[in-house]
Amino acid sequence: MTAAVQVATIAWNGGPLAIEYAWVGAAASTHPVVVFLHEGLGSLSMWKQFPHQFCEANGLRGLVFSRYGYGNSTARPAAERWATDFMHRQAFEVLPPLLAELGIERPWLFGHSDGGSIALLYAARFPHQVSGVVAVAPHIFVEPVTIANIEAAHAAYLHGDLRARLARHHADVDSAFFGWNDIWLDPAFLDWNIARELDGIGCPLLAIQGEEDEYGTLEQVRGIARIVDAAQVAVLAHCGHSPHRDQPAELSRIAGSFITGNGGSSS
Repeated sequence: MTAAVQVATIAWNGGPLAIEYAWVGAAASTHPVVVFLHEGLGSLSMWKQFPHQFCEANGLRGLVFSRYGYGNSTARPAAERWATDFMHRQAFEVLPPLLAELGIERPWLFGHSDGGSIALLYAARFPHQVSGVVAVAPHIFVEPVTIANIEAAHAAYLHGDLRARLARHHADVDSAFFGWNDIWLDPAFLDWNIARELDGIGCPLLAIQGEEDEYGTLEQVRGIARIVDAAQVAVLAHCGHSPHRDQPAELSRIAGSFITGNGGSSS
């Protein structure tokens, strides 16, 4: 990410949160801003050049930021354990004041993995405050394959090189990793399911998933399509959980055409 990184301060949970962010893409775009919501272990820097290249290629302006607990945003205190509603709280309590602070109205939300779930939750709760959603490899319920690979990530963090690789992208890497890993591996999280909440989505919605996604089956995006009548689904061949790394050109083409083809906003 070569764009200038700035810091916004918002109030949340009785105190201030510092959120790092950067503007990317076409500053003069007439489309609504595209807000990028990263994966469970992601951050602003872990997107690398994809948001900028995506926005430049499609004539869009984008906002990239690190959610609370990630990157150089405020870290999760070591004693704080996230509850099963942590994605709901990001969607309902953290994202709205950040958008207000930055003067962003009715954005497109481009979310990956946990970020895709957060985008869906926001669109369902605030249907008149979003122009559309691109949900990439989102989770709407918990599957055994997801838990198995999150358990594998735990082992790789403790005994492999995952911690060293993530440390390049997070000021407090243990905060970022264990905030995510502990709640996903909590037995109480097995019942997490947001499918019944999605029928409030009325904006344009594109759900994208790789056919070789190691963190979820295609039932995730197919489930979205059964609930949201207007939802479109795209399945990418030879692609795993991170299409912006595995198939960036195809992802950019499909998602960019969807956004610009919908006029940049819902009616």
